[in-house]
Amino acid sequence: MLLFVAWQMWIGDIIIAAQKNDEGAAVSQSWARAEAPELPPVTEGADGAVAYVPPVPAAPADGELFGQMQIPRFGADYNFGIYGGTSRARTLDQKGIGVYTNSKMPGEVGNFSMAGHRTTWGKPFNQLDKLQLNDAIVVETPDGWYTYRFRTLEYVKPTQTDVLADVPQMPEQQTGEQYITLTACSPLYSLAERIVAYGVFESFQPRAEGPPSALTDPPPPPAAPSV
Repeated sequence: MLLFVAWQMWIGDIIIAAQKNDEGAAVSQSWARAEAPELPPVTEGADGAVAYVPPVPAAPADGELFGQMQIPRFGADYNFGIYGGTSRARTLDQKGIGVYTNSKMPGEVGNFSMAGHRTTWGKPFNQLDKLQLNDAIVVETPDGWYTYRFRTLEYVKPTQTDVLADVPQMPEQQTGEQYITLTACSPLYSLAERIVAYGVFESFQPRAEGPPSALTDPPPPPAAPSV
């Protein structure tokens, strides 16, 4: 029994995670080889900076591949698939990261919200507590790359679903901003709470222009512990 637990909790996780990252790299490579979509329109900000208007992809069906999650803080090879739905049987246990049913999509005002395991089944969100302020959270689709920047982390009860609101924890508010929310069970090996990581949208990089600097530049080193 102890050997089975060790396999399920550690050895199997290592193997599954490596397999999922390899599968993700293969998906990214296939999208890179395909003909790039036309460049989206651009917009000019108040400061004169020009940015691409991000296309809004269609919401994925239950269990359907939507995109790839890449977080440099979790390692250069971290590349997990994102799929529709958050059921354990169809998505979280078998495929990877799941998109909540009523989530907004990247490029859309509101909250792009996802769930993933923190232990077992490849544990894609195992290191959420290791994120540092301004760390890149990149969502890759056939159109290109949506880059978000990590802002804060908190722990909530499983019943606190307002973290998935268009403005997290402020369901009656509208800010016109684009957020990303990543949720997982906490503490490790427990269902008592949820760990929630929030980020804000930074930019969209069209496929025709190659990966964004968030993926080509190394992440900053972890902050020194306070004394």
